[in-house]
Amino acid sequence: MLVLFETPAGFALFKVLDEGKLNKVEDLSKEFLAPDSARKVVSLKAFSKFENTAEALEAATKLLESAPSKGLRKFLRAHCDGETLGVADSKLGNAIKEKLKIDCVHNTAVMELLRGVRTQLTELISGLGAQDLAPMSLGLSHSLSRYKLKFSADKVDTMIVQAIGLLDDLDKELNTYAMRIREWYGWHFPELTKIIQDNIIYAKAVKLMGDRANAAKLDFSGVQVMIKYYQVLNLAEYRAQLYDYLKNRMNTVAPNLTALVGELVGARLIAHGGSLLNLSKQPGSTVQILGAEKALFRALKTKHSTPKYGLIYHASLVGQAAPKHKGKISRSLAAKAALAIRCDALGDDQDNSMGLENRAKLEARLRALEGKELGRSASSAKGKPKIEVYDKDRKKGAGLITPAKAYNPAADSLLGQTTDATALEEQDTVPKKKKKVEAEPPQAEEAAEAPATEDKKEKKKKKKADTEAVLPTNENEPESGEPTQKEKKKKKKHRTEDDGENVEVVEKKKKRKHAEEESEVKTKKEKKKKESED
Repeated sequence: MLVLFETPAGFALFKVLDEGKLNKVEDLSKEFLAPDSARKVVSLKAFSKFENTAEALEAATKLLESAPSKGLRKFLRAHCDGETLGVADSKLGNAIKEKLKIDCVHNTAVMELLRGVRTQLTELISGLGAQDLAPMSLGLSHSLSRYKLKFSADKVDTMIVQAIGLLDDLDKELNTYAMRIREWYGWHFPELTKIIQDNIIYAKAVKLMGDRANAAKLDFSGVQVMIKYYQVLNLAEYRAQLYDYLKNRMNTVAPNLTALVGELVGARLIAHGGSLLNLSKQPGSTVQILGAEKALFRALKTKHSTPKYGLIYHASLVGQAAPKHKGKISRSLAAKAALAIRCDALGDDQDNSMGLENRAKLEARLRALEGKELGRSASSAKGKPKIEVYDKDRKKGAGLITPAKAYNPAADSLLGQTTDATALEEQDTVPKKKKKVEAEPPQAEEAAEAPATEDKKEKKKKKKADTEAVLPTNENEPESGEPTQKEKKKKKKHRTEDDGENVEVVEKKKKRKHAEEESEVKTKKEKKKKESED
């Protein structure tokens, strides 16, 4: 039985001299307490040395994926014909069995045997000392960690998320310490609070001044400070270092997003989304309101307007826009930021050319929005010009022109003009009477409206009486072809008839009002009877 052992220097095959000792797993560790007893259990059969670090890294990565490398396959084909192979990984054993047709064993006895070999490795392999093995293992571990970090985006994102979280915590601590300094030192020198507004400069002034008596002398040497100002200064210096680190990481991990929204806003978007890969799966509408979830759900619950921006509001492009244009710019910026995030997370390029190009487009759009003419009301929502209806009587730069009148030759002849001044009077009087006749039917209709409690028969009778009262006025209209004396008589008759008709209409209104009052009294009595019966 052979045992495969992986070292930083290469692969080793050990021959098990006494397989009976594998049956007693509890006593197997005692055999490897000394080098002499260990040589009685196993002996080195073959060793395959790595030529360089690249080969060692390739073999180590294949082992992590539970697959044999090309060099390991050649090594096993040369030395494992007809032998049983003990391995430390069961998946690796299955892969070797499928590809090389070598029987592999993985159990507790093999694991205990490999543990004993590891304790006496330098004694069992001649020429491999501890001073050589330690640098090999360290270099291989560094190379392997770099390889894994290169293809693991989550670990890079984790550093950004932790850095922006720590930056926010430092800002809170700085504000707290600065407030305490202003409060404590304000008892000694309260005027300094109004003179210096910046917290960091205030702490530096306190450090140099100490006692307020030194302010007039401008000699700040050997001052005993009353409070612990140095905590604020140390935190401020550490915050500056952390910001530089975050700026470098963002330019490396997400350069396009950083070019669009900046380091802090980009880092907060990544932290809020969980990772750069998770953020790349979100559409532009989600990126736009990311950070305003509370306001969004409150608006949906109360059926109000939803928020227009979240964390993206703090970007410089949105801050430059006017209040009425912030919604448009934030929507456009979110759409471009979604593309930049996908390019950073899934693309192979590591430059920020896409982000700079999109930022230039957004700045041009912002300038176009700010410089748009205010009186542009003849355009639709999409900016298309309004199509005016063609008018033949309208000329450019002038108003409407009345069309030219056609010449009437019949106006030159005197034949057929038999009309007098009386005929002209008839034409004037006819429209007036027609207006009276047209004005009367609405009054008759208003008078014909009966209350809901009257019967249908009474309504029909009243409508017939109204129509009969209106019809005689239409029959008595004058005709234009009669002599003048008859027309004068008819005018007098029409005046008397009009006066009589007005009197009749007034009397009918009084009768209907009386009937309505009687009907209301009847309905009230009926209601009282019903209530009494109940």
